[in-house]
Amino acid sequence: MSSRKTEFIVIDLVSKIYQQKFWNNKLPTQRDLASAYQVSRFTIQKALKRLESIGLISVIQGDGIYVRARALGNPLVYNSMIEVPYQELQSKMLYLKKIIPDPKLISIFNLNQNEEVWEYKRLRIVRYEITQIETGWIPCRLFPELSRDIIEDSIQNHALKNKYQISHFMTNYQPDSLTKEEAELLGCKKGTPAMEITSRGVLKDGTIFVYSKICAIHYECTYIIPFNKEVYLSRRKKGKQK
Repeated sequence: MSSRKTEFIVIDLVSKIYQQKFWNNKLPTQRDLASAYQVSRFTIQKALKRLESIGLISVIQGDGIYVRARALGNPLVYNSMIEVPYQELQSKMLYLKKIIPDPKLISIFNLNQNEEVWEYKRLRIVRYEITQIETGWIPCRLFPELSRDIIEDSIQNHALKNKYQISHFMTNYQPDSLTKEEAELLGCKKGTPAMEITSRGVLKDGTIFVYSKICAIHYECTYIIPFNKEVYLSRRKKGKQK
């Protein structure tokens, strides 16, 4: 099974943990998770090891898999886009359409069968230079009407105008290289290093209101993360036992 599949399971479980989708902070069994994601138990074990290594879950032998509530903290993320004033940011929509979601989107948004989602693609322009290509998905049940003006302005602002309360964004970063199509849109050479940024916007009631994938060039990101002494000592202890 590909590492990308494992990565998706890790991110999806983290999202559901922060959405408080697990009763009494207890995750399903490995067998049930393997069935839900349609993968082997070995793949689930790799994903759970990732969550355990960052201190998000603990596995109690003979009892189950539990969320470590004390480990749930929101780190501050400071990226190169935050530095740019809104008046120097522009978006150009390439398309906006309704689609029938695939199983991955159904899982992300917790949709019922045959529910439609909006799919959009836009270019992000910083100081007159195209630096990002964003493809995103939004549940139609949350936003029955969308337009070019909304996509080219701000989806977050549109959510706030509709009285939705945004809680947080969960973002994953992976190094990548540009495909031929991406390179043509960004005015670069194929194979140019880029950053793939996958993000989920979460409302205060735990609902995912937007999911997006961004291909970015000239991107920098800095984290300011609270020190977790318990996790640090636990990792150090495990390292000494090897």
